[in-house]
Amino acid sequence: MTRELLKQLTRLRLREAKLLLDHQNFSGAYYMSGYSVEYALKACISRKIRQSEIPDKKFIIDCYTHNLKDLVKLAGLETLRSGLEKTDANFASNWAIVKDWNESARYKLHNKVQAAELYSSITSRSGGILTWIRQYW
Repeated sequence: MTRELLKQLTRLRLREAKLLLDHQNFSGAYYMSGYSVEYALKACISRKIRQSEIPDKKFIIDCYTHNLKDLVKLAGLETLRSGLEKTDANFASNWAIVKDWNESARYKLHNKVQAAELYSSITSRSGGILTWIRQYW
């Protein structure tokens, strides 16, 4: 999977999440919103992989996680994230909401508040998680 494809999938999942939110399919909106962050972080990770090198096997296996906190670390963004969290209250608030998303959300029901809050935390221009991630992908 290429970095450009991951970027495209990020944008697509975000559009899908917005459509689902607008049509009051809150569980689907929640689920798709989280995947947009996962794909964006994986785009950051793919930037670290050099074409002429074979990456460490454990690193590659670890990349197959859906855990957003782990993906931030694999992308080499943990120090930056932690620092920004201390200086930007909007970012800190948004990260607190987004960090707990995982793929098992597909097996849960989410309401309007949860879906809208996650989507907003991801897309906000002020401290939004995707706004931050896009600097590094």
